[in-house]
Amino acid sequence: MAFAPFQDYISTLTPQNSLAFPMFRFFENLVDPYTAYPENDTPPRRLWPFLWDYSQPFKRLFGLTAIMSVMVATVEIGLIYYMGRVVDLLSNGTPAQVMDAHGLEFILMALFILILRPLIQGLDVALLNNAILPNFGTLIRWRAHRHVLRQSVGWFENDFAGRLANRIMQTPPAAGDAVFQVFDAITFSIAYLVGAAILLTEADPLLVVPLLVWFVLYGWLLRWTMVRVGPASKASSDARSMTTGRVVDSYTNIHSVKLFAHHNNEVKYAKEAIEHTRQTFAREMRIFTVMDVALTALNGLLIVAVVGWAIWLWAQGTASVGVVAAATALTLRLNAMTGWIMWAVSTFFRSLGVVSEGMETITQPITLVDKPGATALKLSKGEIRLEHLSHHFGRGSGGLDDINLTIRPGEKVGLVGRSGAGKSSLVKLLLRFYEIEQGRILIDDQDIAEVTQDSLRSMIGMVQQDSSLMHRSVRDNILYGKPDASEAEVIAAAKQAEAHDFILELRDPEGRHGYDAHVGERGVKLSGGQRQRVALARVILKDAPILVLDEATSALDSEVEAAILDTLYGVMQGKTVIAIAHRLSTIAQMDRIVVLDDGNVAEDGTHADLLAKGGLYAGFWSRQSGGFLGADTEAAE
Repeated sequence: MAFAPFQDYISTLTPQNSLAFPMFRFFENLVDPYTAYPENDTPPRRLWPFLWDYSQPFKRLFGLTAIMSVMVATVEIGLIYYMGRVVDLLSNGTPAQVMDAHGLEFILMALFILILRPLIQGLDVALLNNAILPNFGTLIRWRAHRHVLRQSVGWFENDFAGRLANRIMQTPPAAGDAVFQVFDAITFSIAYLVGAAILLTEADPLLVVPLLVWFVLYGWLLRWTMVRVGPASKASSDARSMTTGRVVDSYTNIHSVKLFAHHNNEVKYAKEAIEHTRQTFAREMRIFTVMDVALTALNGLLIVAVVGWAIWLWAQGTASVGVVAAATALTLRLNAMTGWIMWAVSTFFRSLGVVSEGMETITQPITLVDKPGATALKLSKGEIRLEHLSHHFGRGSGGLDDINLTIRPGEKVGLVGRSGAGKSSLVKLLLRFYEIEQGRILIDDQDIAEVTQDSLRSMIGMVQQDSSLMHRSVRDNILYGKPDASEAEVIAAAKQAEAHDFILELRDPEGRHGYDAHVGERGVKLSGGQRQRVALARVILKDAPILVLDEATSALDSEVEAAILDTLYGVMQGKTVIAIAHRLSTIAQMDRIVVLDDGNVAEDGTHADLLAKGGLYAGFWSRQSGGFLGADTEAAE
């Protein structure tokens, strides 16, 4: 049996101290949790095929661990048998006679107990605690995270980020617990019970009868518990994930919570999930209470039946005192073990329930994938062509409807329209965040559905209105555009984005400053304008041949915007550009302006041409304040 406190101690060792334990490193390196594996867009959705798939690198290790667990159980049964033998030997002569006849035997057994038994136990523990547990959970977490990251943007938009993260984090330790119980308790207990039956049969075949009766009743109680605890555990795990999702949602949007003074509403919203979690967990615990009470009664029956029968046999002269001693030790040991076994098996099925709940996220198929044989996008000119493009997000209406549009190489196109006209939808389809429902998009005559997603997005630099940053250093956020860029390139990009000066003044609570300062979750420690300038620096550093600007200067004040626009116009040179803007003055100098309305191209031309036409664009321009597409325009929808 493994000793969790010992592993907890080992886990606290520093990397320097662990160098003193090469034995541990040997076991810890038996399986590489990051080993290469064939990625599966449609992983198994059923529990056992799922676990079997993830267990492939551990097959031999699992087999060896099972053998060691059986050996440990055999040794324990052997010790009980030998203690009965010792009692009989001590009863059959004087101390001198016994020591003369069996002294060497006692010494050899003592050496076995002092040396070989710890070695067998140690190997069993090391295989389980150091080879399997750290690596099995790591393998599942690593592969599950890789799988989830490959999901489409739309997939992430349909769930709580907190719930997704909770499932990724709680499934691996649950799977590890299940494996732990298989080898630490289930395999051991089966071997122990078989050994106990053999031991009692050798003493007297009738002694095994009460053990078998007890085992049948114990199996029935076990089945009753397992049938109920799996679904109850899954429901409890699902409730915990929902609670995590709601709590994280409140924390992530703490500015809105405070701004609208909705503290009490958020507490109530979370309390509903917390109470649901409490109730599901309470129902789960009722099962264990019934199990414990029934188990105590069964164990009493086992002790009375086996020990009483052994005493009766001794009274009849058909069993020795050693047999009574062995039978008593065995039943007391089983009495101590049965609660542990029941709890271990219950934990096993509880863990499987948690894994089943996590599988609802981990095993969802990847629906937006590269087509077989997809090649990298080869961009030579930068022409973008939309042919009969329609996309309604599965609703049958809204979105885009039969768009035909060509953006010539190096052309700068402004994209305007009321909210909901389809501007952002068009950009998301260009980036292939969603699978196009009808029509196609071509870049230099290559259908984007036929090229790899990574190669497509590597050719497009985008600055969004909501410039979300990673909770990392400013440098790391800028380097996201070009990970191998030099420090000089990072600083140059920041200067171009008018960000260098304020970056030098940053300092976070841990004392990091300048480019090393961390910006908080989603960049919350920076102002909106600062976030947008860091995002601009990131895109400038990427230097992609196609540039998409989605309200790229909306969070900037007029003075900084003027400087940034000069920079952007410089960055745009030689690139194909699509710029979405409500502030029309920012796109007035574009080569063309395309007006979308209700998912269609309503107008297309230069700023001057569209003003002269007196259509939608001219109306937007006349109603705007300072070149901004105002609220009255939104109301016109």
